[in-house]
Order: sequence, then structure tokens, then C-alpha cells
Amino acid sequence: MTSLRHRTLWLVMALLLLGTLLIVYLNYRDSSHEVEEIYDAHLAQNARLLLGVMNMPQASSNREELFKAFNLALSQAGPHKVGHPYESKLAFHVWDRDGRSLVQSASSPPFDHVPIRTGFHNLQLGEHHWRGFVLPDPEQGLRIWVGERDDVRQDLVRRIVRHTLWPNLIGILILAALVWLAIGWGLRPLQNMARVIRSRHAESLAPLQVVPLPRELEPMQAAINRLLAQIEQMLQRERRFIGDAAHEMRTPLAVLRLHAQNALEATNDEQRTEALRFLTVGVDRLTRVVHQLLTMARVEPELVWQKWQPVDLEPLVREHLAELTPLVLDKGLELSLDVADGDYHTTSDPAAIGIALQNLVTNASNFSPTGSEVKVSLLPDGQDALVLRVEDQGPGIDESRLERLFERFYSQDNPQGAGLGLAIVQMIASRLGGSISLANRDGGGLRADLRLPRGTPMPGSAAGKC
Repeated sequence: MTSLRHRTLWLVMALLLLGTLLIVYLNYRDSSHEVEEIYDAHLAQNARLLLGVMNMPQASSNREELFKAFNLALSQAGPHKVGHPYESKLAFHVWDRDGRSLVQSASSPPFDHVPIRTGFHNLQLGEHHWRGFVLPDPEQGLRIWVGERDDVRQDLVRRIVRHTLWPNLIGILILAALVWLAIGWGLRPLQNMARVIRSRHAESLAPLQVVPLPRELEPMQAAINRLLAQIEQMLQRERRFIGDAAHEMRTPLAVLRLHAQNALEATNDEQRTEALRFLTVGVDRLTRVVHQLLTMARVEPELVWQKWQPVDLEPLVREHLAELTPLVLDKGLELSLDVADGDYHTTSDPAAIGIALQNLVTNASNFSPTGSEVKVSLLPDGQDALVLRVEDQGPGIDESRLERLFERFYSQDNPQGAGLGLAIVQMIASRLGGSISLANRDGGGLRADLRLPRGTPMPGSAAGKC
């Protein structure tokens, strides 16, 4: 695609050219009309002057001399020192009442008959088209015709148009150069911004600060700075993910290598089986760690885009619990849902809520003894919030360690856990404008309350802890 300067210049010049052509056309039409009017007035005026001369009181002999003088004077019309080149293209002809020619100019065309129609008229005489005016004199019996060749008029119109068009064309060329320079001056701030961007280091994500900056470029700079901030956040998430993965996988990989080495060096089947069992357990735990890391890496950027939509929590929770039931039953646990009376419609991100519920139920099932129950409840929290509660019948946790459960890779009394489930839930709660809280139950076990706003969420609010 061509440059902005070329695009703007060609657009401006095309508009100017079209405008100039339209003006020239209108000038040509108006000039033609005005020239016709002026020449018609001159024809009528000349005819009346000629009639006045012809009506002067004089003897017949004097009139004959006058006719000869007319013929002599008109025959000398043409390109000479005193006169005008168009004189020979103006013609006169006078007839008497009997149709006899009394006087005519040398340039007068031949007439087959005396013109009968009075006033203005157009006719083809000889090789030329003539515009004529016929003035009759009933008292003297004279009929005067004054005519003019049409090419004389058209030549004058062409001269007027030519004298108008050439200055316009020259002016357009000069204006094009001035517009080119003006556009370059107008685009200079954009060029300055491009130069600043080109001069930046490839790894620099600092906000642009172009000064001075026109108002029209402020949205562009703001958009670029917003993009740079998003890239910086993405890189931070990637660095944090890589650091978390390296931190969490270093020890399991070392343990797996130790178990594999023990299996290779086992002296009997019992030792080999024990080493392979530990190896399988380690692989399962590492698989869960990788799964949680990938879940966090996927959820965190998705929450930034705020895919809010109307949500009815009750059918959403039932759908996700139906998917989790086989996993809970496989651990010898019972999964139940209790929904209090109320309206559970809100505006939120249903996918994020599903991930949070899955992590809460999985976390509860990991700490529940066989034969116990994992209970999920939906209940209103005043007029502005809803609560999604997950309760287990496990041993609970020491009050001093409750806050640490939200730390990444902290897994209380669960060596097989990845320590990321509650951290993911807290991140989701914060982005959805809600909060997550933990508390020990009176009868034993742990209760997790995920609070969500009823209306449009206010992302970024701090998640509560207890």
C-alpha cells in the first residue's frame, strides 16, 4: 500500500482536478451564453445604426454615392494596420422593397433570396454557419440583414476557456507542490513517533512518551502503550510460569530418577516392585503438577479479556458436578448439592466458575476420608452476592496455616498434591470481582466459600482470606 502522503495528495489533487473541470465546464457554458447575448446585441445595434444612415434625407444621386462609399469601406475590412481581424467576418446586406441589393459588405455571403423572417435567426450560407439579424424598414421599403460567422463567436469562447483553464492547470501544479509540503509538515509528528519506535531497543517495553504529540495521535500512543503493557504482563506470566514449573519439577524429577535408579539396582523382585510403585506415584504427582500449571497458564490470560455473559449458577453447578461425580465416587466419597431458595442469575464468566468449582471439589475430595461426604451448596449472600460453598469432612487445618493454603505449591499434609488448586481459585475469584475464604467447620472438616457479585463484576478486587 502506498504512503499516507501519496494517498492524501492523490485524493486532494483528484478532488481539485474534478472541481476545476466542473468550474471550466460551467465557465464555458456561461461564457457561451454571455458571448451570444453580447454579439446578438451588437448585431441589433449595428443593424439600427445602418438603418439610421440609410434613412438620412438625401437625393437619389447622393444615395448612390453613399452606397458606393459603403461598399468601398466594407471591402477594406480585414487584417490591416487600423482595424480588427474579425472585421471581415462581420457582414451587412441591404435590400430595397423590390429585393434589389443596395449595399453589402465584401464578406457578406451570397443570398438566393431576401430573408423574410425578422429578428434573430441561424442559417447556413456557403461554407459557414451564420448568426443573423433582420431589421425591416416599412417606410423606406428597406430590409437590413446584419450577420456574423459562428466560428468568430466560438473562437472567442475558446479563448475565454483557454485563458481560464491554463492558469488553473498551472495553479494546480503549484498547489500540488504546496500540498505535498503541507502534508509532509502535517505528518511530521507521526514520523517522529515512528522514529522513536524504530530507535527503541527490541526488549524495551517502556511506555512511549512522544512530546509534543498532536491530539489525533494521542489515541494511537495510548493504544501502543496499552499493547506494550499487555505484552509485559504476558512476559511476566511466562517468566512466572517457567519459574514455578522449574521450582516445582526439580525435586519430583530428582526423586523419579532416584526411584528409577533403585529399580535398576534392585536385587530382588520385592525391591524392584517397591521402587516401581514409588516411581508410579511420583509420575502421577508430577502429572497433576503439570496439569495444574497448564490450567493456571491458560486461565490467567483468558481472565484478562473478561468474557462476561449472563449466567444461571444452579444449572451450571449441576452440570459440572455431574462431570466430577465419577471421580469423587472412585475415591469412595459421596457428592451432594444443596440449593437454597433464591435467584442465582448473575453476569460472569461461566468457564472460569467451572474451573474454580472443579478445583474446590478436587481439593475437598483429596482431604476427605473414605465414606465421607463432599457437600456443595448454593446460597444467597444478601442482595448483592452469591455464595458457592464446598465442604468436606476431613481433618481441617490449623488456623495459623489457613492463609498459606493460597500460596502456590503449598500443599498441607498432601504429598501427592500440586499446591496450585486454591491459588487458581483465588486468582479466578479476584478477576471475577469476588472473593474466596476458608474456615474450619465446627463438626470437623474445611469449608470454602466462593463469593460472586450478582451484577456486572468489578474485576481486580482483592480476594478475601481467612
